[in-house]
Amino acid sequence: MTTLTSASGILALLDEHQPDLQVYALQSLNTVVGEFWAEISDSVAKIEILYEDPEFSQRQLAALVASKVYYYLGELDDSLTFALGAGQYFDLSEKSEYIETIISKCIDRYIALKTDQAETGEGEIDPRLQDVVERMFQRCSDDKEYEQAIGIALESRRLDIVKTMIERGSPKKLLPYVLEVCMTLVQNLEFRNQVLRLLVSLYHDLQEPDYISISQCLVHLNDASACTDMLKNLIEKGEELMAYQIAFDLEENATQDFLLRVSKNLPQAESEKPQDGDDSMEITSKDEPFTKIRSILSGEESIRLHLEFLYRNNHADLLILKNTKNVLESRNSIYHSAVTFANAFMHSGTTSDEFLRQNLEWLSRATNWSKFSATAALGVIHKGQLKQSMSLLQPYLPSGNPGSSAYSEGGSLYALGLINANHGSGVLEYLTNALRENQNDVIQHGACLGLGVAGMATANAEIYDQLKNTLYNDSAVAGEAAGLAMGLVMLGTASEQAIEEMLQYAHETQHEKIIRGLAVGMSLIMYGKEEQADALIDQLLDDKDPVLRYGGIYTIAMAYSGTENNKAIRRLLHVAVSDVNDDVRRAAVTALGFILLRNPKQVPRIVQLLAESYNPNVRYGSALALGISCAGTGDLDALELLEPLTRDPVDFVRQGALISQAMILVQQTESTNPKVASVRKLYEKIISDKHEDPMAKFGAVLGQGIIDAGGRNVTISLVSRSGHANMPAIVGMAVFTQFWYWYPLTHMLSLAFTPTAVIGLNKNLDIPKFEFISNAKPSLFAYPAPIKPPSAAVVEKVATAVLSTTAKTKARAKKSEKEKGDQMDVDKEPTKEEKKEESTSKEEKKPKKKEENFEVLENMARVVPAQFKHISFKEDSRYAPLRKDNAGGIIMLLDKRPGEEEDLIQPSAPSGDAAAGEREEEEAPPFEPFHYEA
Repeated sequence: MTTLTSASGILALLDEHQPDLQVYALQSLNTVVGEFWAEISDSVAKIEILYEDPEFSQRQLAALVASKVYYYLGELDDSLTFALGAGQYFDLSEKSEYIETIISKCIDRYIALKTDQAETGEGEIDPRLQDVVERMFQRCSDDKEYEQAIGIALESRRLDIVKTMIERGSPKKLLPYVLEVCMTLVQNLEFRNQVLRLLVSLYHDLQEPDYISISQCLVHLNDASACTDMLKNLIEKGEELMAYQIAFDLEENATQDFLLRVSKNLPQAESEKPQDGDDSMEITSKDEPFTKIRSILSGEESIRLHLEFLYRNNHADLLILKNTKNVLESRNSIYHSAVTFANAFMHSGTTSDEFLRQNLEWLSRATNWSKFSATAALGVIHKGQLKQSMSLLQPYLPSGNPGSSAYSEGGSLYALGLINANHGSGVLEYLTNALRENQNDVIQHGACLGLGVAGMATANAEIYDQLKNTLYNDSAVAGEAAGLAMGLVMLGTASEQAIEEMLQYAHETQHEKIIRGLAVGMSLIMYGKEEQADALIDQLLDDKDPVLRYGGIYTIAMAYSGTENNKAIRRLLHVAVSDVNDDVRRAAVTALGFILLRNPKQVPRIVQLLAESYNPNVRYGSALALGISCAGTGDLDALELLEPLTRDPVDFVRQGALISQAMILVQQTESTNPKVASVRKLYEKIISDKHEDPMAKFGAVLGQGIIDAGGRNVTISLVSRSGHANMPAIVGMAVFTQFWYWYPLTHMLSLAFTPTAVIGLNKNLDIPKFEFISNAKPSLFAYPAPIKPPSAAVVEKVATAVLSTTAKTKARAKKSEKEKGDQMDVDKEPTKEEKKEESTSKEEKKPKKKEENFEVLENMARVVPAQFKHISFKEDSRYAPLRKDNAGGIIMLLDKRPGEEEDLIQPSAPSGDAAAGEREEEEAPPFEPFHYEA
């Protein structure tokens, strides 16, 4: 071990003018810096002089020693500067804390410089820094640490390195990793698109191209023409099943505008071309796959299948609704609306209006806007019945009849939009005409909302202009809906003209309702645009009008939804604690839920302190942020934070907590989550408590509807099965949060409901019968048991009061009798009580039947998200899934025995071919549209 004396002697050699001695001193110092850095630090200036001497041959060695000394002094910037000067002496393969720290510092500086260079186009990078980073990439490659190298390459925007590492490693393993990292960590939109372009080419170059992943990349890139080409190539190669699977994935993840562009570029059928019989047959069979793809892209197929699934598996418990309705005073409009919304959510997409038909007298008590919401609820219940939507709503649609209710007519137009949500091509013209021809504010309000939700993301100029004309009439009621609908129609387009027109009118009008509609509408136009929205965000957040600042917050939420962008999160947290307006602060905290969609575990930690804020609006925002980000996850940390908020002294905070609990617990069971039973009981307790505030009761009733949504067959998922941000769900949730100001917008939550099923299809898009296995106990993911109706009243004897002295006397007597009985040979018939006790003890001893560890499920069965990892397909089954990721949803099936006749599941859901009164009656009563007299 070198002693301090010898280290001091070595330092003395630095003053010598003999190069050999100085080199020896530096070599010796290099080995003892860590031990004696405090003493050596005084001589760092001498070492720097040697480094700066151009005639000294070991300048790099001097730089390395100086770097180490500065490292131990804590001067990391100086240490890095000298490390770069050390050249090859800076050995990246050395495993030491010094090397790892300086490499980390090196990479951080390199990433910062490369980012600045990419954004400004200016600045040069020190070649020595470049050399260290290149050597580090080589080290990663040699050590087969490809993922680490790819992570650094993505941060420093080095596409060449990303490509090299994928090719050197295992492309099949690394490509999905890069896609996931690209979508979750790469925060610059332009560079992300460059990475996606690279991934498309690499996925194509695989021995077996991964077309499903390619389609995901093309959706993110908004490249409809490339999608069309891929579908054409698959059909030409005879891979129809893969083409159909991709079409279903596109329909789930892409916008209406994108799907229309793909569909329009597909080859059109030539059925009218005059040819002989054989040729026309040939053309028909050639065109058939494209006809099916167009049908899938239009949404008809997936909607038909989901409608069938929800209809068959409806497990909504009408007794819950009945009990809630009986407890609440129906003449109070807030309670009437609450039960209306709960029923709509509970039966969303099931077509079951049984509760409404059973309670026509109760329904008829709805007045004004309650009647509007009650009629609009039909849109949620019959969601997806695209072909039947007009006939279902015919009794309520505007007819010019002077005796009809404007509220009912307006609600029916809104319902028409909800039935055709995000698939409105068949009703947009009718709704546009209804908006043009009716001058009543309420009817226009319903028509605007219907147009917005049915024409979502179509960027239809004609509809936009009609909505703009309605806005310019300056009616508070119609104008609010028009502003919101303009945003929905231009969703995600970042249209400068639309933003300019809406912002200008927001500054001109005096109606706060219109400003609010426009503020939220503008945020929707910037959906998914990330940094492109920054200029508008800055403009809105600097506005003196708090409603426009509120719109600025929602613009952050929509532009950066699901990105986990640090800049956006910091900005929201700053506004949450600094803005002078409570609405803006509440919105800022709520928006955190949208930004962190993909990382719900992080949200409880971020909002923990905000949930304890002195400001009730901030606490409410915290509750909603937890519900939005953790929806359907059953996250216990989030539920723990919400629990005290359900006892909050402020009524609307309790309301927010109760709604969020339901969002988190949707499709959770008592076996998978211990909180389910207590939350359901809490809802019942609050609803039946006469002293509870109406706002909290509203939250509890809504919670009952959400937790059992879609007949207990849907979840709330703002991220799709393939990992995309689920645009209709995110937008529906964002508009739903506006129910704070306007209750009818509550129905928008239905856009976030996602059916949870495994639906297998054959090449003809029929539903064959087949079985698959859930490798978990059936009780783990079973439907909740229906609540039991109250038993007939039984007159019970009132318990007689017993004094403590009497009890003690009886106990002593019983004890003495027992002792006597033990001493005698008892040879008598046991009493009735003894027999009963004996039989009870025998029953207890009788072992319960052991539950199986698996369950056999059939096609179209409910499979909740947590259950997918337990699903497997039988090896001896006739059918096998085309995709191997067990993501569920609609899956194409490979038929291993194509020559045999197939056993198909026949549709039972109401279809456009059968009249409403002629529906087949199965186990449940027939579902028909309800009618009530105005």
